[in-house]
Amino acid sequence: MPGQRKVAVFVGSLRKESLTRKVAKAVFSLAPPSLEFEIVDIGGVSHYNQDLESTPPNDWLALRDKVRPADAVLFATPEYNRSVPGVLKNAIDVASRPKESNVFNGKPGAVISVSPGNISGFGANHHLRQMLVFLNVPTMQQPEAYIGGAGKLFDETGNLTNDSTRQFLKSFVDAYAAWVELILVGRK
Repeated sequence: MPGQRKVAVFVGSLRKESLTRKVAKAVFSLAPPSLEFEIVDIGGVSHYNQDLESTPPNDWLALRDKVRPADAVLFATPEYNRSVPGVLKNAIDVASRPKESNVFNGKPGAVISVSPGNISGFGANHHLRQMLVFLNVPTMQQPEAYIGGAGKLFDETGNLTNDSTRQFLKSFVDAYAAWVELILVGRK
């Protein structure tokens, strides 16, 4: 049995009490012990500008250094205007550039989209998957994770109260743990 796998988690919402962050934390609590999650802070990452690549800002270097040692990546995103929030897109751009230094390269990944509405962040989920193909992140295909009606899933202290969502997130994170092993062991 391999050791614990470190997972860098990108939460696309900056609010501390965001529904997306609550879903991510619920996933962490349901995960098998083979996965260790750490949320990567993306709120202070300055805007990507290729002109700065020769002397990248410290916040860019810190982001890249945080992701580089991770074994895998997990993206939890809300949907803004049928896509991912700008802060998440910016963090992905900073961490993946220049192309030869892409810190996501080859890391197994998964996507969860979260919305208070019924569409469940479908557009954001698929835009993110499109980016991950280009970044060479082998992304888990099934089960797909679209969490709709998220405002009704948690109590006032942020605990997940919906049993069917809990069961689904448990099956999702178990499948993700198996996906991570499949990709990492298959690479050797």
